[in-house]
Amino acid sequence: MIAFERIKKLAKQKKLSLVEVNDKAGLGTRSIYHWNKTQPSNSNLAAVAKVLGTTTDYLNGLTDDPNIPSKPKKHGLTWQDLDMPYGGEIPDELKGMYRALAEQYVKDHPDSLKK
Repeated sequence: MIAFERIKKLAKQKKLSLVEVNDKAGLGTRSIYHWNKTQPSNSNLAAVAKVLGTTTDYLNGLTDDPNIPSKPKKHGLTWQDLDMPYGGEIPDELKGMYRALAEQYVKDHPDSLKK
């Protein structure tokens, strides 16, 4: 599987064993080794990507760039801002909708900002 090979490669570059990556990601015993034959869950893959400083897109073979995309301008909105580690920017046609949803939520739940 692509994810297993890429995890192995990045771990080696960062001088980490797969067991260390597995433990830092908070996975079950030797979970990463099973990914050589099975597809990991999105949440487990995201945890490993965070440990290795990469994206799930890279680990899944959707891109060949292991770097996390740089944050856009201060007012830009990314998938990671929505806790969705897909990388890249949110398309312009969706930004307004997400902003409107967030503004309405704040209006409906003013106490949420006091935390």
